Amino acid sequence: MPEVTVVIPAYNGERTIKETIQSVQHQTFQDFELIVIDDGSTDRTVEVVKSINDDRIKIFSYENRGLPSARNRGITRASAEFITFIDADDLWTSDKLELQLAALKKNPEAGVAYSWTSFMNVDERGQPISFLPSPQYSFSGNVYKQLLMGDFILSGSNVMIRREAIDSAGEFEPTLKSCEDWDYWLRLAARWHFVVVPKYQILYRRTPGAMSSKVEVMKEASLIAMKRAYEAAPPELQYLKKHTLTNFHTYCASLYLQHRTDRSAVNQAQQHLWSAICLHPQTLLDKTNQKIVIKFLLKRFFPPQVASYFTQLMRKPIAMQDPRLQA
Repeated sequence: MPEVTVVIPAYNGERTIKETIQSVQHQTFQDFELIVIDDGSTDRTVEVVKSINDDRIKIFSYENRGLPSARNRGITRASAEFITFIDADDLWTSDKLELQLAALKKNPEAGVAYSWTSFMNVDERGQPISFLPSPQYSFSGNVYKQLLMGDFILSGSNVMIRREAIDSAGEFEPTLKSCEDWDYWLRLAARWHFVVVPKYQILYRRTPGAMSSKVEVMKEASLIAMKRAYEAAPPELQYLKKHTLTNFHTYCASLYLQHRTDRSAVNQAQQHLWSAICLHPQTLLDKTNQKIVIKFLLKRFFPPQVASYFTQLMRKPIAMQDPRLQA
């Protein structure tokens, strides 16, 4: 019986899934099984996985039901006490499994371990061109309040979860088209403590143009997930809804500015920024939100080439080295 189950939900991931699997195979902790859930792929995903010679890898094919259902199917197939997920286009540093497992064993009251995320921007060929660090969130213990205000986990490829915690929280919500991660982390946080591994171990792949068509879907799903969150939240935490709405609006503004270039997207970003400021004027004191405002002003008043140039200059100071070189 392996100690850890790694679940990879995959839909048309032929270009990246081999590299993703290799990042699992190269872990310093090796007592794992790797379950690939083929979610109705129409490309060569299944062929690529089956070409990899590793007895720990199992692949199961189903009709397409979406990412949450694929994760749920992976949970059903898992046999280990600890379960973790990685999307078919993301990567891990080599010590991810080892350090998260150690953190959970050291903290038996914790049901979830998480790490920091590096956003890996890639070109059209899939080659990394930059790595941008997430904030160094270090919430541990009862993190329900912090999670209610926003998803600091940032990626479905991040957490390691005890089987007992999964059994208590149930399945991922299959009707959500996005933000299913946040919805699930909240249900876990209502029952279990979290523990952080203070290290960049998750490489979240960003492909040019991949998100432009998904911004509206993500915005709609965020509203649904937020409604679910506050329907479940206790009365003494309902006051946080204003803060969550503020974070929602700044998040949406960021999505429009980062993943869309049309004038309509700039207008949408303006509306969300104004809503955030009206709800919570102090939001302008946050450095991250200040950068969002600057990006908006650049895109509103300057030609696209000029706005893009200055936006790239803003990113350079926070770029980081490939986290895999530091593992």
